[in-house]
Amino acid sequence: MGGREAPLVLTLASGSPRRRALLEALGYPLRVVPPGVVEEPLALPPQELALALARRKGEAVAGEWVLAADTVVELEGRSLGKPKDLEENYTFLRWLSGREHRVHTALYLRTPKDLVVEVHTAKVRFRPLSEEEIAWYVGSGEGLDKAGGYGAQGLGMALLEGVEGDFYTVVGLPVARVFALLWARGFRP
Repeated sequence: MGGREAPLVLTLASGSPRRRALLEALGYPLRVVPPGVVEEPLALPPQELALALARRKGEAVAGEWVLAADTVVELEGRSLGKPKDLEENYTFLRWLSGREHRVHTALYLRTPKDLVVEVHTAKVRFRPLSEEEIAWYVGSGEGLDKAGGYGAQGLGMALLEGVEGDFYTVVGLPVARVFALLWARGFRP
């Protein structure tokens, strides 16, 4: 029977619809497997926390080609994860209003030949927000499942004044870096 190789499939160890959509937009054949890892706060600096969580997610999923990621928002050395409720979302946005913060997205890429674990950072500036604007955004519910309590690619774009670095790092997946890593290893969309 002909020796045709089975097509490569990238296992995405994530339940994030944003990460899935970004990889699908590039044409990667995906198998999505949410890792079922609890993202409990660990006593680590923000960059190390992102790395630890991405590694934990990637190691929880089987497959030859596995990609996991985790995003942590850092404000003055403090990690802001996903808000636990609307009140915490409101608090996060008050803290971020008119200020600059960092967004760290860590990658875990396991291939048949190697393992890459790295973190990428972008700076984000929020414009000064009124209480009414914060209430509008929090009321949308969009920020509840996002690190820092906002989504730069959705309604949250109205909150931003600027981004220094890779915008997709802020969204939750440094797409150009993932593409380059996969391409260099012979995995083509």
